[in-house]
Amino acid sequence: MSRLALAILALLPLALAAQTRTQPLPQDGHAPAPASAQGSQTGITTFGNPGEQQVIVRSYEPDAVLRDQYRIVFDALDTNGDGYLDRAEAAAHPTLAAEFGGVDTDTDGRLSKEELRGWIQ
Repeated sequence: MSRLALAILALLPLALAAQTRTQPLPQDGHAPAPASAQGSQTGITTFGNPGEQQVIVRSYEPDAVLRDQYRIVFDALDTNGDGYLDRAEAAAHPTLAAEFGGVDTDTDGRLSKEELRGWIQ
């Protein structure tokens, strides 16, 4: 037997132990209750390969209570009138200040209206 074959056989138990095993949902004739979604769906992602078990993740707008945390008036925050929000200007909005790095997709240290389109305004 070749060294490669022996190496594969030696690693096989480790590979099998590392696999995640899942149990199917009980088949009682009823579908699981959907998650409660207060706002409109904003995205969907599917993980897994066709023909295999897949996981679907959906994102929704925040409910009315959280929506106000993401509402901004760009022109009011843009105190220097340059058409961008820097970290100092964003500090006036606690949620935006906390998520500034994630919203600043081009990492230039300032937020454009385009970068803020994903926010509920």
